[in-house]
Amino acid sequence: MSKQSGPRARKRFGQNFLRDTEIIERIINGIAPKAGQAIVEVGPGNGALTELLLESSAWVTAIEIDRDLIPRLQARFSHFSNFNLLQTDALKLDYARLQQSSGQQQGSRQFRLVGNLPYNISTPLLFHLLSYADHIVDMTFMLQKEVVDRMSAEPGSRQYGRLSVMVQYRCQVEALFDVGPQAFSPVPKVWSAIVRLRPHQQMPYPCVDEKTLQQVVTQAFSMRRKTVRNALRAMFSEDQLRELGVDPQARPEFLSLADYVRLTNNYHSRV
Repeated sequence: MSKQSGPRARKRFGQNFLRDTEIIERIINGIAPKAGQAIVEVGPGNGALTELLLESSAWVTAIEIDRDLIPRLQARFSHFSNFNLLQTDALKLDYARLQQSSGQQQGSRQFRLVGNLPYNISTPLLFHLLSYADHIVDMTFMLQKEVVDRMSAEPGSRQYGRLSVMVQYRCQVEALFDVGPQAFSPVPKVWSAIVRLRPHQQMPYPCVDEKTLQQVVTQAFSMRRKTVRNALRAMFSEDQLRELGVDPQARPEFLSLADYVRLTNNYHSRV
C-alpha cells in the first residue's frame, strides 16, 4: 500500500480518497478500459483512478463538484488529449447530453460510468443514474458495502428492499469484491465494496410505467414489517392480491421483482 499526498478530503462532500495502489489496480482490471471507449468518472478526487483510465487511451470525462480539486486535476491531467473535466454536481447533471470534447467518441450517446461514489449521496445518485440507463454501457462503482449488499439482495433477505427492486429492475448487479477502511484517506468507519451494474438490453420484467413501479415499491417498503395486505391496502384488495398470485399475508421483502412488476401493471391499468 502506498499513500498519495494531495488534497484534503472534505466532509461535506463525503470524500474518502482511495490510496491503496493494489486496490486501484484491481478496480482498473475489473473495469478493463479500452482505447476509444467513452468513460465518465464521477468524483475523481485526487485522480487515483483517472490516471490509469487515461493511460488506457479511453476518452475520460471527469465530473467533480469540489472547486478546490479542479485546478489540481487540470494541472495533473490537462496534457492528456483524451481528458475532459466538468465542474458540476453529479446529482443534477443531464447525462443524456454528455458529449466527449474530442476524439472518435464525440457525440456518442453511450458511455461507461465509474467512480468512488461519495457516501452521503450514493443512493440518490444511483437513482438519478438509473434514469439514464439507456445511455449507459455499464457502471463500476465503489460504494459502502451495506449499499452494495442491498443492491444485490435476494427476496427474503434482511437487506432486500426498495433499492434492491429498483436497481435490479434496470440492471444486472454483480458484487465484485470488498475493500477495507485502510484503503482510504481519511479512514472511514465502514467497509466498502466494488459493484458492477449492467443495464438490461432487454428488460426481464418490463412494466408499463416505471414511476408507478416506484410508487408501489416505495409504499410497500414504507411498512416492511406489515403484511402486503396492510402495506398496499390503499392500492389492492386482498382478493386482487390473490388473483395476482401474491400472498396477502407475506411481508414486502418476500415479493420478487416479477411480483412487483405484476402488481404495478395491474394498478396502472386501474388508475
